[in-house]
This record gives sequence, C-alpha cells and structure tokens, in this order.
Amino acid sequence: MTEATQQGMETYFFRASATDFKKIPGSPIAYWLSTAFRDTFSRFKHLSSVSTSVVGQNTGDNDRFLRHWHEINFKCISFDCESENDTFIQKSKWYPYNKGGPYRKWFGNFSYVVNWQNGGKEVKDFAIERNNGRHWSRYIQNMEWQFHVGLTWSDVTSGNLSARYLPGGFLSDVSGHCAFFKEVNPETGLSIINSKFVSIASKIINPTIHFQAGNYRIIPYSEKIDSINTRKAINNLIQLATTDWNYQENSWDFKAIPLLHPDFRPPHLSATYRTLRAHWREMTLDMQRLEEENNRIIIDAYGLQDELTPDVPLDEITLTCNPHYRYGGDKSEEELEALLLADTMRELVSYAVGCMFGRYALDRPGLILANQGETYDDYLEQVPEPSFPADADNVIPVLEGGWFSDDIVERFRKFLRVAFGDTHYEANLAFVEQALNIKQKRNYSIRDYFVGEFYADHVRRYKKRPIYWMFSSPKGSFNALIYMHRYRPDTASVVLNDYLREFRTKLIARREHLDAVSISAGASQGEKTRALKEIESLRKVLDELDAYERENLYPLATRQLAIDLDDGVKVNYLKFGAALKKIPGLEAAEE
Repeated sequence: MTEATQQGMETYFFRASATDFKKIPGSPIAYWLSTAFRDTFSRFKHLSSVSTSVVGQNTGDNDRFLRHWHEINFKCISFDCESENDTFIQKSKWYPYNKGGPYRKWFGNFSYVVNWQNGGKEVKDFAIERNNGRHWSRYIQNMEWQFHVGLTWSDVTSGNLSARYLPGGFLSDVSGHCAFFKEVNPETGLSIINSKFVSIASKIINPTIHFQAGNYRIIPYSEKIDSINTRKAINNLIQLATTDWNYQENSWDFKAIPLLHPDFRPPHLSATYRTLRAHWREMTLDMQRLEEENNRIIIDAYGLQDELTPDVPLDEITLTCNPHYRYGGDKSEEELEALLLADTMRELVSYAVGCMFGRYALDRPGLILANQGETYDDYLEQVPEPSFPADADNVIPVLEGGWFSDDIVERFRKFLRVAFGDTHYEANLAFVEQALNIKQKRNYSIRDYFVGEFYADHVRRYKKRPIYWMFSSPKGSFNALIYMHRYRPDTASVVLNDYLREFRTKLIARREHLDAVSISAGASQGEKTRALKEIESLRKVLDELDAYERENLYPLATRQLAIDLDDGVKVNYLKFGAALKKIPGLEAAEE
C-alpha cells in the first residue's frame, strides 16, 4: 500500500509490509513494486524447477588459452562436440567458447575459441598449478553441462538483461553464464529472460550491473509459457538474429556479403542497397512484432496486464542491420541512415579485400583460404576458374598514387566490375565513394579511404586481432598488405624486393624527370617551382624508405621469420616490430 500526504508541497511516502518483501527471494527492498508484480515470486515456480543455471570456466590466463576464431587455422576448430569425451577422439585443439559479450538478444556474440585439446589438459594442468597442486575443479566447473544446448547471458549487464540461444558444441566462460533445461525447451527460457517482465525483475533481484547464475534461478516460471506458439515465435526470433549475425565477417558461418545475394541484385548498386535496406527494415519490424507478441504471452501468463505493456522500442531490437540499436544515441534518422550506408560499403570493401587475398571468392560461398601457409595453388584447387582471381604473391601495395598496376585501388575497381558488372561501373564506384565519405571531404576518392581509413576499420572489425597485416614505413609513405594465413618466411623478402625497392626505383625515376623540368628552358616558372617543391617531398620520402629498409624491413627479411597461428595475432604481430603498422592496445591483456 502507498500513501501520499501534502503539506504545502507534495511529498510521497511508500508503505509496504515486511512480509511483502519476503515474497521475493533475498527480500530486496523493492517498495515501489505493485502487489501483483511482487506476488509473481510467490505464486509461481522458479526457473530452477525446469532448468539448471551454471557458471563456466576460469582459465586463469585467457591470453594463453583463448583466441578469436579468425586468428588461427580454421581446420583446427571442432564445432560439433557433444561431450568432453569427444575432444579426446577428435584431437582438435580449439573449441567454440561462449564468453558473454555486449547487449544482444536471441543469437550471437560467438567469436572465441578455447584450447580444450584432450579434455582441456593444458587448462586443467594450469589450474592445478594455480591451486597449489590441488584439483582443478575449483576453476574448471560444471563440466557435465559443457557442449550442451541451452541459453546464455552476459555476467555484466549495464542495461537490460539479454539472453541468447546457445547451440551445442560450446564451452562457457565465467562471464558467459548459462542455463540448461530438463523438461522444457531452451526457447521457453529465452521467452522469459528476454521479456519486459524480466528486464524489471532482474534489476530487483540484483540491482548491480551483474546478473549471476543464482539470480537466474529465482525468476518466476509459469507453465503457461511452455507452448507450441511460444516455441514457434522464439524460434523465429532466433532465426532472424542468426541470419543477422551471419551477415557479418566476424561469424564463422559467414558466406558472403548480403549485397551479393541474388535477391538484392538490381543493376545499380544504389538500387541493390535500397532493396537490401528494405529487407533489413522488414527484419527489424518482424523482430519487434515477435518480441511484442512474446511480451504479451509473458504478461498474460503472470497476470500483469494492468502493470506492463508489451511495447519494445526500436533501439532494443538487437539486430546489427538495425541502425537504432547499432548506433543509438540521439541521432536523427538521416544520420542513422548515413552511418548504416557507410558501414555497409565498408563491409563491401572488406569483403573485396578478402577476395583479393583468397580468403573468399566471388564464385564460392564461405571461407576459401583460412589455414596457415595456404598458397595460390591451394586457392585454385578450390576455385579452378575464378572470375576475380586472388593475388598470387600475397602482397598488395596501398599507396597514395597509382604506382603499381595491381595496387589495392586498381584491384578494388576490378572487383566492382566483376561483382556488379561494367554497365554501371562508374555510377557504382561513385556510390561507394560518396557513402564512405561520411565527413564530406572535398575530392574524396576510394584511394583516400584505402590509404587513410581502411586499416583502422579492419583492426576495429577484427577486435584488434587483424588478419591482414600492414607493412608500413614510419610516416606511411609505403604501405603493403599481406594476409597472415598465407604468410611464409620469405614474405618479408617479397615485400622488400618486389615492392619497397620497386617503389623506390619509380620514385627516383620521377625525381630525375622533375630535375629535368626544373632546369628546362621550355618549362614555365610555375612548372619549375612545382617541380622543385615535389623534388623536396620526394627527397623526404626516399630518406624515409631508406631508413625503413635499413632499420626494419631488410633485417626482418634476412631472418626468414616463421610464425605459428596457434600463438595468435598478439604474439605473432609483435614479432615483426616496427616493420608493421603499430596497433594501439594490441599488447593489452585479454579480458
């Protein structure tokens, strides 16, 4: 019961019985709750009656035992284990690892793998060492539930709680709590956890930014929720979220960018994007409708029709293709659309670069070259007659001018022609450039993007564990990309001899031409002045390249350095020192 008294100004007093607080396990002081909401904790069973919630593993050294899946040999990851016994049979080193992640509902946030070879022997041995020789079970917990189908949520929930379907084959981390079901399906648990009811109840049960396995157990459970209609709606939500997740390169089930899907292929790239954007709106609205339908089911099951509405705002529809969720904030519709268009074109460029290196191919979906030391011949075995062939020597120059006929800009132009046709090529290129020019710079071109922005975007996309590495001189006058899965001990020599030295030869020839102009009787004074200015710039660049070769690239090339992808990007990238472009934060410890 609540009362309000007025003495000149309004002051509100809330009265609630201590007995009412005891209806909620743990007796939190939730005085503002209505009687109907509070009573759900005593009228209904709890989720612990139909499921088991567990805490995952604490490896003790994530830098040592965890990798992003894209860092390593793809063939060394096992995705289909049903129990720990399978790890002894399959002999793979890496297994999918559920580590929580940002606010996202229904499906996704799967990017890590863990070294669980032979039942996690290395992790368990390390746990015994940490535990002063005692058993590993203090840190490695609940193994009987690992690899099972369930649901998961992130330990840290700065906003609303969000749960995701957990496929079979995963181990889980302490930051990726899980629930596994005995008598009902995981879809029923997802229906409850991702409802508006639980978004409120979770903050009552645990008002901190954490939501623990024990907190999950006392969520009220109504048997009315476990129905065919509920499971159908939740399966549709999982499917929408899965499709959205797999649109991204960061998914190990990524096949190709959606812009290249036959359903979205009018002749103009701009029309292709409009068709795709309409599809994304439909996906977002479908998810919103299904989530609101789910909320109605939950509200009715708990008798809270007078307490809650089923409405779900667009910024809580957690699809990457939904700009209201992806960018949020107080941005206008126009700003949101510009950001989504720019990111979609960045994804197009990223996919194009993947095709340049043979990670992907226009002629075949999914990964092509994704294992250490794979070669161009390996590529041709999988794609015998490529419409857009991969680069043969695994080195692509990224320079401010068109000094090489096969530099990254020329290769991208060719990609655009092959992927979208010659007829509207110029219009398509202009559309890409305009979309990427989010800051509205003058005379902006695709070369500006590749030289000034691409690598930062790539590092961000791959969470500071890039798969394409940038050889770069100190001031960036020389840049060349390689694909780390195709790296060989002689790769640095190829960069040095076929690209850096060749570039320097071209610059010297240019300087000699300008020297002639500067003293030519037939040149105007303006031409001579411009020539002298460029000569001075070339002198500085040539000095930079000489120092880069002498101090960084030549010593590296003579070492014939080998790498092991199992060591991860952090270890391998840093071996190359100043020969590669510095990545801020690369040396930070894994969370």
